[in-house]
Amino acid sequence: MDVTEGREANQALQAGAVDVVLDSPAALDAVLGRGGAPAPLPLTLLWYVPIRAQLRHRGVTDILLADYAATLPVVFADAQSQRAIAQGENGMEEWWHYVTGLPQGTVAQAEAAADSAALALWWSGCFPEWVERGGTGQGMVRAYVTFAGRMLALAADLLEASAPEEAALCARAAEARTELHAALAEARVDYIGDGPHSSESRLNRFLKRLADS
Repeated sequence: MDVTEGREANQALQAGAVDVVLDSPAALDAVLGRGGAPAPLPLTLLWYVPIRAQLRHRGVTDILLADYAATLPVVFADAQSQRAIAQGENGMEEWWHYVTGLPQGTVAQAEAAADSAALALWWSGCFPEWVERGGTGQGMVRAYVTFAGRMLALAADLLEASAPEEAALCARAAEARTELHAALAEARVDYIGDGPHSSESRLNRFLKRLADS
């Protein structure tokens, strides 16, 4: 970020236009470390800026959907369910049994459906290679995205009377499930990459940052 961009960003912040700053190309360059080291920012913001940029690129300007998608890599980073899927198991079966095992039509079932959808989006977006181990290649990734949409739609229906704002968000997320998944998949390239724990993947991420500098 040059002096002029920095001055403009500061003026925008002083005016309360935080979204203008977060949507700027300079903010995206800063969090991705283009032209230098990544900015020392909270993990949520490091995911939020590129995910929001990817969603805008796909025509999704809903800030709440960007908030929702950006929290997934942070909230589920230590999720216990990652062990099962990393071993090639189908997470959808476990989540479906959990949701359907709760009292029908309750808020608890709605929350479980929303949580299952979030997990499905997170796994299929951030770790597609692990999801593919549980089924037939990319078809399993698509199945996870479809499952997420159905669970979000279920949560929206169940919450419509008791929590209309949350229901509306779930409904919008269900409609934008493909874009949410794509945004996560694109953003994860800079932070995780393919085969995230391999030395080759770490080297490729480092070389990519150098190329973008």
